[in-house]
Amino acid sequence: MGDGNGLRDYRGRRDFGRTGEPSGRGAAAGAGRPRFVVQIHDASTLHFDFRLQVGDVLKSWSVPKGPPGDPSEKRLAVPTEDHPLEYEEFEGVIAAGEYGGGTVIVWDRGDYEQLSHDRRGRPVDFAASLESGHARFRLHGSKLRGEYALTRFRGGPGAAAGEDAAWLLVRTAGGGRGRGAPDPRRARSARTGRTLARVAAEEAGRSGETGEAGEAGDGQA
Repeated sequence: MGDGNGLRDYRGRRDFGRTGEPSGRGAAAGAGRPRFVVQIHDASTLHFDFRLQVGDVLKSWSVPKGPPGDPSEKRLAVPTEDHPLEYEEFEGVIAAGEYGGGTVIVWDRGDYEQLSHDRRGRPVDFAASLESGHARFRLHGSKLRGEYALTRFRGGPGAAAGEDAAWLLVRTAGGGRGRGAPDPRRARSARTGRTLARVAAEEAGRSGETGEAGEAGDGQA
C-alpha cells in the first residue's frame, strides 16, 4: 500500500502556489474513531476517490465506478498516494495542467470502525491488515453505512501505488444492501450541497479565469 514515504509523493506532485489543495503540514490524528471520505473527481477521467484515515494520513484509492451498494458487486480500486488528513475537507477546482487537474466535491464523509481480525478472532492492527492485503471496516457516513472490505488481488505488499497494484472494494455479505454510488454528475456534496458543475462555475466566477476553470469543468452540463 503506497511506498512508505508518507506525504512525500503527494507534495512532490503538486505546486501549492497553483493548487488550493492542503499541503498537510499541520494536521495530526485526533481522538476518536478514524475518518473516511469519498470524493468525486472530474479529472482526465471521472472517478470516485475513496480515502481511509490510517494514522496521520488518508490511505487512498481511485474507484472508477464508486462504492458498491450490493454485496454481489466488486469494484476495482487502484491505490494512489497517501493524502493529508485535511483533504477530507477539500472541495474545489484543481488548476488545469496541475496533477489531477479538475473539479472535486466531497460526496460523503464520516468515521469508520476497524473490523480486521486474525484467524483466532483477535483484532489486527489496521495498517498491518492493509499491508497483508485484506482489511474489513464499517463505515458511518451520511450516505454510506455498513460493512465493507478491501482486498488486494494484484501487486504485493511492497508494490508502490500505480505500479501494477490493484484492489477490490466490496460491501460484505453481512452488511446487506446499502446505498451505492450515484450518477456523479448529479451527485451533491455532503459538505456544501453543491454539484461538480456548480463548484466549477463558482470558482470560475471568483477567479474570472473562465478559460482555465471552464476547461477543468468540461462535460459537466
